[in-house]
Amino acid sequence: MNDITFYQRFEADILAGRKTITIRDKSESYFKAGDILRVGRFEDNQYFCTIEVLSVSPITLDELTEQHAKQENMGLDKLKEVIRAIYPNKNQFWMIEFYLIK
Repeated sequence: MNDITFYQRFEADILAGRKTITIRDKSESYFKAGDILRVGRFEDNQYFCTIEVLSVSPITLDELTEQHAKQENMGLDKLKEVIRAIYPNKNQFWMIEFYLIK
């Protein structure tokens, strides 16, 4: 069983170390630094890697910066667009910083 899932479109970036954070809503705010998580694809729950959580911190859509976008391997406007599509009508999120365990 996987602990966290990502859309399949993010799998290559995670495996290449280009995506090192994820922005989630309150339902996934319980992770904590040091957690080792099995990662699966959202579409089919197929396991594809293991990550270690480095930090979890609250953040709003307006607080997102170019640095966050870089950690997501996309531009800031695109990042906000993706978050709005996944979590419409929400503004409070949790940034989960992680490290890919080889």
